[in-house]
Amino acid sequence: MDNEYFIDSVHLSPKALEKKHRLENDPSSRKNHMEYLPGMEQIESDICEKVIGQMNSYDYSKYTVSDVKTALEHETCTIEDFKALLSPAAEPFLELMAQKARTETGKHFGNTVYMFTPLYIANYCENYCVYCGFNCYNHINRMKLTMEQIEHEMRIIADSGMEEILILTGESRAQSDVKYIGEACKLARKYFRMVGLEIYPVNTDEYRYLHECGADYVTVFQETYDTDKYEKLHLLGHKRVWPYRFDAQERALRGGMRGVAFSALLGLSDFRKDALASALHVYYLQRKYPHAEMSLSCPRLRPIINNDKINPLDVHEKQLCQVICAYRIFLPFVGITVSSRESASFRNGIVKIAATKVSAGVSTGIGDHESKYTGKESGSTEGDEQFEINDSRSLEKMYQDISDEGLQPVLNDYLYV
Repeated sequence: MDNEYFIDSVHLSPKALEKKHRLENDPSSRKNHMEYLPGMEQIESDICEKVIGQMNSYDYSKYTVSDVKTALEHETCTIEDFKALLSPAAEPFLELMAQKARTETGKHFGNTVYMFTPLYIANYCENYCVYCGFNCYNHINRMKLTMEQIEHEMRIIADSGMEEILILTGESRAQSDVKYIGEACKLARKYFRMVGLEIYPVNTDEYRYLHECGADYVTVFQETYDTDKYEKLHLLGHKRVWPYRFDAQERALRGGMRGVAFSALLGLSDFRKDALASALHVYYLQRKYPHAEMSLSCPRLRPIINNDKINPLDVHEKQLCQVICAYRIFLPFVGITVSSRESASFRNGIVKIAATKVSAGVSTGIGDHESKYTGKESGSTEGDEQFEINDSRSLEKMYQDISDEGLQPVLNDYLYV
């Protein structure tokens, strides 16, 4: 087991503590992570088979300097070229990769950088994902915002100048059902030009309902595409069902969402294989749904409340830069988001090369935008954060820093008619 992720939950009841320990130490006590639970929609799709087949056969140690040079010379990057660019053999060519990535970014995105901010509206969760601060066995301050509180938070964010918001919840249907999320989307449409969702995966008809409520796009982190590792890290809850999570973006597109975003949480497993699978997940869906807007996020593990030992293993900034540059060369039209998990200096540099979207004015806590944005006490309880952020710059500061780099910050470029 991955003991470095475990939390000593001293505040649990004896019964809950016994169940937690049993889940951690007795695999037979856990449900089959490849079997759907009642109510989970199954769709007919060949995407998963293609992605996992490529990932499982990927031996990055076989790629050579010659393979990398050939990949960089090609005008169009093939899957084999992409595999070479993700391999250790490509590390000495990082500067050349960055130059090629920067050229591709300029051709398709100009010098623009898009900006958004997340809004966590609840942190209740029914999953036991051992690396996540929201997990159901972590002793944190739990909170669910009322509609009045959500609107108050949105008004504060909108007053800062932000035009795109990403609504997030913990993964709990009981506390944050689809209707609750839909009402939040309706409020968001009053204040923002673009509304994204990062919630638990749902069925096609539920995605259709959320789109009708005002949601434009859906982000789902697969966390890791390694099913064996996934089983060891997700011990309880709906999130444990790996294939249902994998097909979430396709269900969202079938439900009418304009865009979808993908990611592995780099550092949970072999980051090169997870990066390959993430990009191929986009690649194959892009060909199946050519009308859709698709993007990749590039998060690394961050410390959480009650466990500051968590780290992204062997994924250092150099390796992260390699992954992002390879993404851009392989998928030149795809948006790439680099979150506040990374340092200000790294984000300032990567937006000049390959990233096209960054978050600003970030809080991963619940109900604390008034205190963080204005310095005033909100007068109400605040819920604990999902993970520690690294870059806490405000929208104003981020906007200025991007401008100082010679780039054009964009708050929104989508018009509704």
